[in-house]
Amino acid sequence: MSSFASPGPAAIPTSIVCDAAMSAYNFGPNHPMSPKRLDLTARLARELGILDLPQVRVEHARAASDDELATVHSRGYIAAVRHVGEDPSRSDPDRGLGTEDDPAFAGMHEAGARLAGGSLVAADAIISGAAVRAVNFGGGMHHASREKASGFCIYNDAAMAVVRLLEAGVAKVAYIDIDAHHGDGTQGIFWDDPRVLTISLHESGMTLFPGTGFANEIGGPQALGSAVNVALPAHTGDGGWLRAFHAVVPQLVKAFAPEVIVSQHGCDSHRSDALSHLNTSVDAQREAALSIADLAQSTCGGRWLAVGGGGYNIVDVVPRVWSHLMAIATGQPVPLRTPVPEPWREHVRERYGRDAPQLMGEDADTWWRSWEVGYNPSDALDRTVMATRKAVFPLYGLDPWFD
Repeated sequence: MSSFASPGPAAIPTSIVCDAAMSAYNFGPNHPMSPKRLDLTARLARELGILDLPQVRVEHARAASDDELATVHSRGYIAAVRHVGEDPSRSDPDRGLGTEDDPAFAGMHEAGARLAGGSLVAADAIISGAAVRAVNFGGGMHHASREKASGFCIYNDAAMAVVRLLEAGVAKVAYIDIDAHHGDGTQGIFWDDPRVLTISLHESGMTLFPGTGFANEIGGPQALGSAVNVALPAHTGDGGWLRAFHAVVPQLVKAFAPEVIVSQHGCDSHRSDALSHLNTSVDAQREAALSIADLAQSTCGGRWLAVGGGGYNIVDVVPRVWSHLMAIATGQPVPLRTPVPEPWREHVRERYGRDAPQLMGEDADTWWRSWEVGYNPSDALDRTVMATRKAVFPLYGLDPWFD
């Protein structure tokens, strides 16, 4: 166990879903979403001592039942996933199954249901009081909609976790999505539900899949203001990304006053990720996770469920970002200057023939300019932030210029 991993006064009871069986979610050797990223993340978290902290309960995932899946997906869609997974030569492109993004594979239903079940295990830990915070880094399949697979996502585990919390009596849930891609599936599932606030901070649909998530998408007629979108310009870096986050997310979450926060931590906004055009660092993504933890502490007694999501640099980025996420959830953050454990680096050398990062951070400059210092109408980032604030802030009694 590394020296940082000792219990302290900030230790928070945390459930972490960590199960090698989730690696069965595998679209094939040439697909960007490699299950190797889950194994590397789990190995790094263990080497850092995060999973051995006394406040941590390590949980196994289980396959969600059809009834559980049907809380957000149609019975017909669930049957179609099972049908295609039983014979991968079949395809159902109208339901997004057997496509380039979501190739059919044997056991697709069972593998997808296990990822979803992992997020239900995390939700149940919070509901039961066994944990205040929970993490399923294997989850975050935010593109899956009620009737269709999309963007590497078969079943929407994050939406299922939100529904589980609501069914248990939670009055309001805030869902915060910081993946590089718009959280369109989750937004659509809760489009007209005033109990759920969905906030997505993502690269603009003008330059990135799925082509949605603009400021004027604010929810259905019974839930205006329940959907919030910040469509970032391509190539936004740490300072702009964090400026946008802090100009929108804390204000709305505090005004909404949720009882639990559910967050999606796709780390494909990193500058080295091949599937987006943003320019963030490991350090900035750690900073965003810290901010969400603080929001959970100040608005809902610390109750926070975090899931993974996108992220396709499986050595340099994903394991570090999600290990930071787990450590932050426990109340024992890993300092950025912490050395990456040598046994993990040796495993990467032996298995992948490459050198792994030496430190848990990147020495990035994560300074961000507070919105309070002023709005610059000539700046593309500020214009998109202001568009979001104007669209939603008044619905919460907030001033888009000054709050």
